[in-house]
Amino acid sequence: MLRDFLNNWSPRVETASGLRQAGALPYAVVEGRLAFLLITTRRTGRWIFPKGGIEPGTTPWESAAAEAVEEAGVVGEIDQVAIGSYRASTGGSTATLIDVDLYPLRVTQQLDDWRERGQRLRHWATLDEAKRLLADRSLARLAEKVEFSRSGPASR
Repeated sequence: MLRDFLNNWSPRVETASGLRQAGALPYAVVEGRLAFLLITTRRTGRWIFPKGGIEPGTTPWESAAAEAVEEAGVVGEIDQVAIGSYRASTGGSTATLIDVDLYPLRVTQQLDDWRERGQRLRHWATLDEAKRLLADRSLARLAEKVEFSRSGPASR
């Protein structure tokens, strides 16, 4: 039980700017139900949401929206308030822990061609399926927050 708690615990902490990233949590409302867009990582093929570094001169949510276009090939309306954050590691043998803030992105357009098309898979999933597929339980909890906040970002 303590192990599960520690594995899922991800407090929001102040980290150096280079150790903080922004990600998009792409979703769409289809026939009254939320669907989430998952992508695979390039290295391991695990299911995640698009994320990346915060580009100089852009807000975190603008960077998150740019990552969604580059990695998942989707465009939409990005929320300016993060739904939450999680901790991830970068780089193989020289792994560094980073904190990632996730911004809900209501998808309005899915592109047929995008920058990382040949490097990643993308898959639309219901919340239950997303919870099974997502590599990190923290990501599943953040998707649940979007599901349960339909009066917030999901209903816009």
